[in-house]
Amino acid sequence: MPREGLTGSRIRERRSVAGMRQADLARALGISASYLNLIEHNRRRIGGKLLLDIAKTLGVEPTMLTEGAEAALIATLREAATGANLPSSEIERADELAGRFPGWAEVLAASHRRIATLERTVETLNDRLTHDPLLAASVHELLSTAAAIRSTASILADEKDLEDQWRDRFHANLNEDSRRLADSSKSLVEYFEAGQGAEDAASSPQDEVDAFLSENNWFFQDFEEGGTAPEDVLKAATGLRTQAARELALAVLTRMRDDAALVSIDALGAAVDTTGPDPVRLAALLDVPVAAVMRRMASLQDPKCGLVVCDRAGSILFRKPVGQFVIPRFAPACVLWPLFQALAQPGQVIRTPVVQLGRGRAAFECFAISEITGHPQYNVPPLLQASMLILPAASPEVPEQSVSEVGSTCRVCPRVSCPGRREPSILRDGL
Repeated sequence: MPREGLTGSRIRERRSVAGMRQADLARALGISASYLNLIEHNRRRIGGKLLLDIAKTLGVEPTMLTEGAEAALIATLREAATGANLPSSEIERADELAGRFPGWAEVLAASHRRIATLERTVETLNDRLTHDPLLAASVHELLSTAAAIRSTASILADEKDLEDQWRDRFHANLNEDSRRLADSSKSLVEYFEAGQGAEDAASSPQDEVDAFLSENNWFFQDFEEGGTAPEDVLKAATGLRTQAARELALAVLTRMRDDAALVSIDALGAAVDTTGPDPVRLAALLDVPVAAVMRRMASLQDPKCGLVVCDRAGSILFRKPVGQFVIPRFAPACVLWPLFQALAQPGQVIRTPVVQLGRGRAAFECFAISEITGHPQYNVPPLLQASMLILPAASPEVPEQSVSEVGSTCRVCPRVSCPGRREPSILRDGL
């Protein structure tokens, strides 16, 4: 039912909240109870003076009766219904729920948002604790130092007849190892605190690059105008602190500059308006490689597109998230992504509707292709890079027979009996 057709439901809800009987409200308005009953059941349209009188009697603004819940609330309810796999007939009744029971609708929407936040926290912490290389090295340092202290202390406790020279040496080792343990513990605490801050969430060179690209919205106007070198852009990149991060960023910026030389963002936007966000049709229209079109589409503001690029080993080199599609930071990505399928078929464009499990069933349209990079050499296997463009599905309903169910990474994927599972999931009993 359209939102504007729910005025009667909102009147009934507000009357109930006010503790007023239908007959009492009808008497105060000077209309019959039967007519008010028809209004409250959305069988009679209402407006003008009567609407103003009702709003005044109930002590609310007229817009609260005509407009009802905010669009954001209704969008959240529909998102929750989609994630719960409700049929479309139920999803369309989100307006009615928000109009008739705004309080319960707010509770449901808030719970959905809270659950989504908790799921993201679980995914992030699991990803970090399980696969963060810096964290693994720090924990190894702590354990090694603790083991050294324990060994030295055991010798001092068990050997009663140690010479003074050896005893002094063991004491010096204890002192040195205890200082190292304290320093390692302090560094580990600072590392976790830095990861929780807003100023610096990066913990590796690749994270620094991701943060740098995100700050610039994956778009650099200087490249559109031509004549700007990637090195010039890097000079202003204060967030790239390490040399490794700057080298990674230089490779990404060089590719972005080369792609901008092939097709400008304005030309690409105009082509999308003509053909829609179809990379194959866009590549034919603009006479540029499909992979270049995919990479350029990641810089568009409309439509919003996600992009993942990996090398032949499956290591993710570039990530731009979109919507609820989760791209792991440290853990290996789901092997069922079309991105990895494209590596086995260089040059072939793969188009697959997918549903990513985890936070409900978010639907996307994925396009993937792999291409040879570098110059060919005799008897040397070619280097490949695969690109996957991610577009939110135009319709939340995807035919079950054509959709591919994928995850983000095995540790937080709820799919049972997955043929590509590498490690057990921490999600049990719907956690």
